[in-house]
Amino acid sequence: MIEVRPGGRRRIDRVLAPDYTAGVEQRPLDEVRALRDEAAQEETDLSYLRRLLHARIDIVKAEQQRRVEGGGASVVDRLVSILSENAVGPATGLGRYQTLEPSRAEAHRRHVEALVSDVDLSDVASLSDDKLDQARQAFAAEEASVSARRREVQIVMDKLNAEIAGRYQRGSASVDELLANERAPREAE
Repeated sequence: MIEVRPGGRRRIDRVLAPDYTAGVEQRPLDEVRALRDEAAQEETDLSYLRRLLHARIDIVKAEQQRRVEGGGASVVDRLVSILSENAVGPATGLGRYQTLEPSRAEAHRRHVEALVSDVDLSDVASLSDDKLDQARQAFAAEEASVSARRREVQIVMDKLNAEIAGRYQRGSASVDELLANERAPREAE
């Protein structure tokens, strides 16, 4: 389970700290953008971790279904179709467009593998029904925890985005100024 540690130094601890967005109305626009960008990176990492968990859940469910149906093609033989089923299905999220890459991909993979350390999904057919069910439950519980934290981070992002948008609507921020600031570093190179 993903726990937030009050006063912790991890990004999720900072982003979900109660005072993270406190006083954003008085902070400089660059600082509000930096907070939003930090939250966006955390949301990207949580989304990646969630996708890893979904893949493992899908593999376990496919093997359980194969057993119920009395055999058929192995999960390994059907792996591409198993993993692509959710990828081409209808979107159920908030539709956020992400341009960021996960910053902790390897750490997330290790985390997911450690959830069920005695279950090797590379030979899922050799696992007992009990082991499969334990793995599915562990992955599903972790996915629920990750999804809850991701929603909390999205709320933080929404608040910061609303503050930024509000400044543009009120005229206290200028698109021309934003574009000039973005051009300045490139012209200095």
